[in-house]
Amino acid sequence: MKARHCKHNSRNMKRSGDSEGEKRRKRRRLLQELGDQKIPFLGPSDRGFQQLWDSSYSGLVLRRSCSLPAELHGRVQEALLTLRTKGCLLRDLVRVRDRDVFTAVSRALLGQPGHTYRYLDTRLFAIPWHSEDSEVKGQNCCDPDLRAACKALWELNTFFCSDVSQRKEGDRLEQCVKAGEVEAKQSEEGDTESKHSEDSKRSEGGESESRQSEEGDTESKHSEEWDIESKHSEEGCSGSKQEGEWETESKHSSEEGESSQVQRSAPGAPGGSKHSEGKCPTWTHKTDAGTEPEPVELGAQEKPVAELKHSLSDYHIEDEEEQGSEQGCSQPSPPQVCTGPAQFNVTLLNYMDPAAMSQLKEEPYYGMGKMAVGWHHDENLINRSPVAVYSYSCHDDKGESGEGGSSENTCWRIGLKVAWDIYTPGLTLPLQSGDCYYMRDDLNSTHQHCVLAGDNPRFSSTHRVAECSRGTLDYIQSRCQEALSTLHTDPETGAHSLQSLLPDTLQHCEEIHNEVEFEWLRQYWFQGQRYARFCSWWSRPMEQLEKDWRLMETMSMLFLSAVEEEEEGRAGESRREMAETLLAALTDRQQQRQTWRDRCHSSLAQTLPPEEAPVDRPFWGVDDPNMPLPFDLADIINRVESLLWRYI
Repeated sequence: MKARHCKHNSRNMKRSGDSEGEKRRKRRRLLQELGDQKIPFLGPSDRGFQQLWDSSYSGLVLRRSCSLPAELHGRVQEALLTLRTKGCLLRDLVRVRDRDVFTAVSRALLGQPGHTYRYLDTRLFAIPWHSEDSEVKGQNCCDPDLRAACKALWELNTFFCSDVSQRKEGDRLEQCVKAGEVEAKQSEEGDTESKHSEDSKRSEGGESESRQSEEGDTESKHSEEWDIESKHSEEGCSGSKQEGEWETESKHSSEEGESSQVQRSAPGAPGGSKHSEGKCPTWTHKTDAGTEPEPVELGAQEKPVAELKHSLSDYHIEDEEEQGSEQGCSQPSPPQVCTGPAQFNVTLLNYMDPAAMSQLKEEPYYGMGKMAVGWHHDENLINRSPVAVYSYSCHDDKGESGEGGSSENTCWRIGLKVAWDIYTPGLTLPLQSGDCYYMRDDLNSTHQHCVLAGDNPRFSSTHRVAECSRGTLDYIQSRCQEALSTLHTDPETGAHSLQSLLPDTLQHCEEIHNEVEFEWLRQYWFQGQRYARFCSWWSRPMEQLEKDWRLMETMSMLFLSAVEEEEEGRAGESRREMAETLLAALTDRQQQRQTWRDRCHSSLAQTLPPEEAPVDRPFWGVDDPNMPLPFDLADIINRVESLLWRYI
């Protein structure tokens, strides 16, 4: 029955939880079979690297720093430093496996006015980038320096929109070094190759298995990394040893590394924004015309790993479940597919200083090194839409350049692997400061990527086409109007009445009611005063949403009165159906309110400074005359349940 949709939704969520448990058991069994073996991976100095890139990672495109306009580098890097100096980059308190954890990275969302981005049960509200051709109502929503920073990142976004589809596969190894520089670095590359090989072997010693959090499941730290369709994205969780996890919703292993303790970045803003080419090893296309690249071979001890491919493939399809988080009882929108030129609508800015993190977790499967962000897919995106990332390794607190060192492992790197495939070797790509990379076509959905920490602090600006069908201010405002169209207000007395008592209308209005409260109001206030501190753009819209929500509370009271009234002429079946629908909505509301209350008053939330601490809002006392219904709905739920007993 339609009226029981929300109840069915709760049952579906329970079944989903059971499915997660079954997947964890399967992953655990496969990982036990894998044992201490390490899957091979290749870096630029390894033979067969280019062939592997071409054959298995063709959706990855590199844009070297020297191929971007120097003026753009300067503006973007200054903007990133400005945002950090002003305190706009903050760690999120996200939800992972019914537990709150802090993200290891600090972040902020910029994008089209009124856009949001949702991950790990957390909705981020975009600071509008102040573009030249888009209307930003209230141009004075932030100070001039912040507006200039937002505009610089909009300029980078505009560049990416036009460039990402133009990059050809032959451009991926585009080099800007002079011929003499290539010659001078050949001996250095040889040393790097030798060192890389030795480091890889040392990292295969199996130490990662012993570095698990004392707080949690020992098997989950690794097994979760294979959750290819989990709701994770680079947004978040660190590979630190402490348990917690992060951004991958913590259904990720990388997220499992998220610390459950508050870890703060160094207070001082990194100094210096000057762009330089960097000293990470440069590398050239290793295959000349007419020359076949060396085949990628597995060592004798690595070949047994390939034998697991068949058993792993049995579980691939089973994990392709819901990627988005539940949003109230609203029906999910049909998936959208990116068909035209990329139009990035948001960028998620990330900042991390490895020196401020205690004991980053080792990448457990390949021995790639320390992970800043574990294996994940970027979530909540339009299908097959590209992702563009700008990487900036800044100076450390000592004023030293973030690009020193001759080893690949001193640079920040991205690691890639084919999802649920331990036969194809992994790939690592060193990033010089100012380098950009694109993940195009279906790379984000068929592969997973991680971020491997370098020696110096790093910013990344990750531009994406977020799936915003239910994530914009325009959307939720239109939903409010749908619900409030059922409410009639007498122009003379101000008295309220309902224009329809149909069960379908009741269900629709109550779904919107819950969506506004739990997907917008409580999400916004859970993040404290962070937005209003440096940008006031969202202040008035959220005030209006709260006014609309109060009217929906009045509507719930009127629906309750209609259910409880003994009115002649109303069929008993209709009243029963109304009571069932109302009971489902109120029960869901009561449960979610308690969850949000617990989150706001959790031990982690209490560690935050007042301006960042969660606000338990909306909340009101028992005798508040301005509220038509109490905050605690237990008594009302009991009344509706008692009413339903009459129809049994």
